[in-house]
Amino acid sequence: MPELTINGKKHAFKPGQSILQAALDQEVEIPHYCYHPGLSVVANCRICLAEVWQPNAKTGKLEPFPKLVPTCQQPAADGMVVYTDSPKAVANQKAVMEFLLINHPVDCPVCDQAGECHLQDYSYQYGRGESRFTEAKNKQPKKDIGPHVLLYSDRCIMCTRCVRFTREVTGTGELMVDGRGSTEQIDVFPGVALDNELSGNVVDLCPVGALLDKDFLFQQRVWFLKKTPSIDGLTSSGDNISVEHNDGRVYRVKPRANMDVNKWWITDEVRYGWKFVHSEKRLSMPAIKGRDAFDPLRPMEAWRDAIAAVDTAMTQVRASAKKGVALLVSPMLSCEDAYHLARYALSVDPEALLAVGPVPVQGEDKSFPGGFTIRAEKAPNARGVRRVLEALSGGRPVANAQGFEQALSRGSFGAAIVTGNYPSEWLTSSLESALRAVGTVVAIDTLSSRLTEMASVVLPGAVWVEKAGSFENATGRLQGFEQAIDPLEHAKNESQIALDLAAARAGRAAPRFCAVSTRAEMSKVTGLECMANALHAPEHPETVDSDMVMVEI
Repeated sequence: MPELTINGKKHAFKPGQSILQAALDQEVEIPHYCYHPGLSVVANCRICLAEVWQPNAKTGKLEPFPKLVPTCQQPAADGMVVYTDSPKAVANQKAVMEFLLINHPVDCPVCDQAGECHLQDYSYQYGRGESRFTEAKNKQPKKDIGPHVLLYSDRCIMCTRCVRFTREVTGTGELMVDGRGSTEQIDVFPGVALDNELSGNVVDLCPVGALLDKDFLFQQRVWFLKKTPSIDGLTSSGDNISVEHNDGRVYRVKPRANMDVNKWWITDEVRYGWKFVHSEKRLSMPAIKGRDAFDPLRPMEAWRDAIAAVDTAMTQVRASAKKGVALLVSPMLSCEDAYHLARYALSVDPEALLAVGPVPVQGEDKSFPGGFTIRAEKAPNARGVRRVLEALSGGRPVANAQGFEQALSRGSFGAAIVTGNYPSEWLTSSLESALRAVGTVVAIDTLSSRLTEMASVVLPGAVWVEKAGSFENATGRLQGFEQAIDPLEHAKNESQIALDLAAARAGRAAPRFCAVSTRAEMSKVTGLECMANALHAPEHPETVDSDMVMVEI
């Protein structure tokens, strides 16, 4: 493999890579603003310029390039020697930083980007200690450019990442560069708002605080946020995301780069669609029909009574009525949830009907010029749930939502366990009618709805950011995700609920749910070997201790 030398150290690179790409692959820092691996190379920020020497093709002798070279644009060559720490390169870095800060308002204390701003970082690492500019700064306006994005023009460094994104990735072209010189600025075309399905990605692309997310504006300082790797829990795309949270509350969702799934982007639907996690309609306590509401100060007693009520009802259904048990597993649940729920249902009734819940579909799949696809299917794990149920069904067919309704309508089932976990009202009139014909309905859901109003017993479940598990996306890729925050108040994840029900039936203490051990157990079941050999788990970056000194005032 060819090698080049960067600041005295040799590094291998792939043919065709630029110097900057080779350096980033080897975790060698070269400052850059305009370069992004998902966009075209324009080399207009100039801070990545370096002193480059290359062997002469005839003599093999190292010869310097006559001037500093943009490393983002210059192809790497075998034997090349690059200096980003030479006097020439350092002088350029300081000059670029000084020019970028000439008209910048330096309002870091009130800027949302503070703490994750490349302008801050590079000013500290590569800039001058003080400004020599004493003239009046140019003042640029703040602009509302779309439903999700604000533009603070006076902070912009004209890297043009956002403009290239709307032209090359979405193909919508709402953004442009208006003006020239020190007065140029990013703007939308007259009468055209930044309102495409991927618009929030320009906030992630902006290396400074010029493009800001309206939803996150002034909500939290980023150094207080904790990041948890997760998977899109709203659609079948399986986009890799980071859930950023603090004190048990989600504040924003950001994309995690994955070249095999979502590259560097996520949809606005995923970015902003998690708000139901903290909805006032969230269920937090179990409930039994015909009994007074449980005391929220005694949650253990409430859960004990609710689990006992379900166990008693299931025993009576099987013993007296001789009717079967039906289980409807929502495609919003994880593979692990489906596994534990199905095992419990089969322990009650070995011939239990297993069915996959309604799979919401909106329109058709939509692909953008940059290769990103928005999925019409709005359930993260329909394929995973079906895979698990088919593996446990003993060869019997697994029904869909319509088949579940038809089976209940025949009157052969005395109890139905129904799971929801959808972000909004989901119960159809036909399914509601079918459930009313069943004597015992156990609802495991996250939001109050017509289902929870009619259910015999209601058990509050957990949304995907409140538990660990795995989803299988539209292309069959199985991906694991981790728990970001604790379940709301006294709610439990569906796997733990199933384990509690199974333990009550067996007359023993319930084990605590663990996603890793559950996957190991599942992988021993025929048809579920993929849980061990095909699961894509998120990488764990090394923990970096902050150098910020916290002082009590």
